[in-house]
Amino acid sequence: MNEVRRILTYVGQKLLYPIVRILLRNGIPCGTFMELAKGVYVEVAIKEFSISGKKQTDSRVAILTGLSRKEVKQIKEKLTLNDEGTVKRYNRAARVIRGWTQDRTFQDGWGQPAILPMEGEGATFSLLVNQHSGDMPTRAILDELLRVNAVEQLVDGRIRLLQRAYIPSTSEVDKLGILATDVAFLIATIDHNLVCEPQDAYFQRKVAYDNLPIEAIPELKKLTEQHGQALLEQLNEWLVQQDRDINPQIKGTGRKQAGVGIYFFEQDVSELKK
Repeated sequence: MNEVRRILTYVGQKLLYPIVRILLRNGIPCGTFMELAKGVYVEVAIKEFSISGKKQTDSRVAILTGLSRKEVKQIKEKLTLNDEGTVKRYNRAARVIRGWTQDRTFQDGWGQPAILPMEGEGATFSLLVNQHSGDMPTRAILDELLRVNAVEQLVDGRIRLLQRAYIPSTSEVDKLGILATDVAFLIATIDHNLVCEPQDAYFQRKVAYDNLPIEAIPELKKLTEQHGQALLEQLNEWLVQQDRDINPQIKGTGRKQAGVGIYFFEQDVSELKK
């Protein structure tokens, strides 16, 4: 147990380093982070460590987390106060672009995303948003895609897709919204693989070398973008056929979210030794 604690302490430091860097860069002090951590401890204790058939009491949560019952009670009252607007906007805009690139209704004769009129008969941008964004207003989605330069509106009012992926590039808030989803997915995958049976493990791989010249990095980055995007589009072609928002006629039980993420990383080896 002592060895596990020692390793987890080291892992925790490695995980927290980039997160703390982001927090400090955005003016979030240690005290605020401590309160945030307490809230997450309480939320996880309630959702993940309850005893089957028994109500999770404040006393048990206090024992699990090391907090006082008074702190647990105060934190529970605040757990519903969260803002998911940025994350939701990211998900909805990404779904619209995926639909545009994969749904044949919105493609031209060459299988490419068609230039769409805003309204009218047949394939329109409004229809695209209605079918692929859920309940988001058409104008809100268009404004968002224009803002991140994912589309352009032509002189005649039609909408042309410029990017095959939704990549916020102008707002730190939007990029932090992606942090909330993508990093959580990666850590959840690793956590699953730590406790599951071997046959139930999720795919988790990486390739890396630690004595590369600086000059090799741009080419590696380019290769990653090319092959990574190609793989994601290939997987997306299959996923779009299984999605019940796009294909309501598909039968099946439950509702799952699943996918694949690809990321590139680099750092100076000197940083690894600190």
